[in-house]
Amino acid sequence: MEREFERIRRLPPYVFAEVNQMKARARAAGRDIIDFGMGNPDSPTPEHIVDKLVETIRDGRTHRYSTSRGIPGLRRALAGYYDRRFGVALDPEDEVVVTMGSKEGLANLASAMSAPGDVILVPNPSYPIHPYGFVIAGAAVRHIPTGPDHDFMVELDSAVRHSVPPPKVLVLNYPSNPSTAVVDLGFYEDVVAFARRHDIYILSDIAYAEIYFESGPPPSLLQAKGARDIAVEFSSLSKTYSMPGWRIGFAAGNTRLVGALARIKSYLDYGAFTPIQVAATAALNGPQDCVAETRKRYRDRRDVLVDGLAQAGWRVPRPSATMFVWAPIPEPFAAMGSLEFSKWLLEEAQVAVSPGIGFGEYGEGFVRFALVENRQRIRQAVRNIKAFLGAHAPGRGAADTQAIAS
Repeated sequence: MEREFERIRRLPPYVFAEVNQMKARARAAGRDIIDFGMGNPDSPTPEHIVDKLVETIRDGRTHRYSTSRGIPGLRRALAGYYDRRFGVALDPEDEVVVTMGSKEGLANLASAMSAPGDVILVPNPSYPIHPYGFVIAGAAVRHIPTGPDHDFMVELDSAVRHSVPPPKVLVLNYPSNPSTAVVDLGFYEDVVAFARRHDIYILSDIAYAEIYFESGPPPSLLQAKGARDIAVEFSSLSKTYSMPGWRIGFAAGNTRLVGALARIKSYLDYGAFTPIQVAATAALNGPQDCVAETRKRYRDRRDVLVDGLAQAGWRVPRPSATMFVWAPIPEPFAAMGSLEFSKWLLEEAQVAVSPGIGFGEYGEGFVRFALVENRQRIRQAVRNIKAFLGAHAPGRGAADTQAIAS
């Protein structure tokens, strides 16, 4: 049978696949690829969290089915985190649900709350699950252009006025992946007031809320007046505690939305493995110096990369949050587009990055570096990039290809 699957048909080709295939072929040929492509933390999970996992897993009683909503201790721990960090009091019974990563939670809530024909507003560029979780659910996505040349509230108002039927959901993600943009509480206050006037739910993703530098701690949407009437917020332990493979995240906020997610999850899963949930509880309730160390690690790597690229003649903005650098393609190469530039950078400089077009049409003209290589490897990547720019950029001389000092 060759019958086409409608929801698969609505998903575009995965832009990152071409770069990933090239990367795999290069490594198979023995080439040393310095990989900034995927935001996959390279540091081990802190020892006290691993120790709690090992301790718990030795108890055979924890090997049975868990609960799709999350164990009570972990839901209480997340409520405690919100209270300490944001001054937001949550009911762990009705306003918190544990997810298997924020990505799973957002996709399942999209399925629970949307139907074919619903209009969903999503910033562009954005992390792919933000629009495609709803596309998979059968909804229609309207993109909101974001970036230095766009006023978000103006673009949001235009999107609402020109959407038929009226939009049902708005997705937010700050600090942003991929653009690294941050917002203040005043921004959230404005967006919540707008959404309440237009009967729009808000889904906020704050996976990078603890990876911040000079800008200070980013706020939570739930701090905004009236947010809990219309919004749910997703967070994750993946980046904060270097636990990406553990697949633990959360949704918190509006009781109706949290309840909808909990209900649909009850049909789909039995929750994360109990020892993982117990260890996640230890992460949230335990010493937080490991989080400060993670911040310092990413800040140091950011500085080595941004400063090194500047010396190479490629000036990029210094992000104030996230584990990424969102880099405009150097002017001499801009016309080739982000996908071709990424492929050429991989082939000629042995450096892998993510093409901006993979995050949406307004990501074109950029590439994303994930700060998942150590400083020594970053310096090597910068030397490779400087040689690449010197060899291929118009108007550059041979002297420009000299290696950057370590």
